[in-house]
Amino acid sequence: MDFRGATFPGGRVSFGDAMFSGGTVSFDGAMFSGGVVSFDRTTFSEGVVSFDGAMFSGGVVSFRDATFSGGRVDFRDTMFSDGVVSFRDGTFSGGRVDFRHGTFSGGSVTFRGATFSGGLVTFGDATFSGGSVTFRDATFSGGVVPFDGATFSGGAVTFHGVTGPAPDGLLIAVGTPVSQTVVLPSTWSLSFP
Repeated sequence: MDFRGATFPGGRVSFGDAMFSGGTVSFDGAMFSGGVVSFDRTTFSEGVVSFDGAMFSGGVVSFRDATFSGGRVDFRDTMFSDGVVSFRDGTFSGGRVDFRHGTFSGGSVTFRGATFSGGLVTFGDATFSGGSVTFRDATFSGGVVPFDGATFSGGAVTFHGVTGPAPDGLLIAVGTPVSQTVVLPSTWSLSFP
């Protein structure tokens, strides 16, 4: 399916409860600027679903309770500048979810209560410069969640209440002293080799 360059300016569109189990679905360059777009309870198990270069600039886009168990879901070079994007209570247990070079400059993006237990979810070279990004109460129990090369220059980024070890590269990317806009659990060590 091809939604490349599509505009979602208002109303309600639901992909909820869908199963992406093969082939390619493209939302590359799409604009999510209003209304509600739901991917709630969707399963991504095979194939490729791509949001490369998409812009989330308003409205609500929800992946609540979605399962990422295989295949590839790309958010590379995506801009999160306003609105709400929710991965709340999502399960990342396999495959690859890619936020590399993404820009989080406004709005609210939440991974609250998400479970990262397998696969690869990468935030490498992402920029966190505004808005709110929360991993509150998330669980990091397996897989790889690298933040190598990420930049934290503004906004609020919180990992409050998470369980499990710090994601790869996060503590180095955050640096010391830790910015007041970044909240880390006291159990994560800020000592570097």
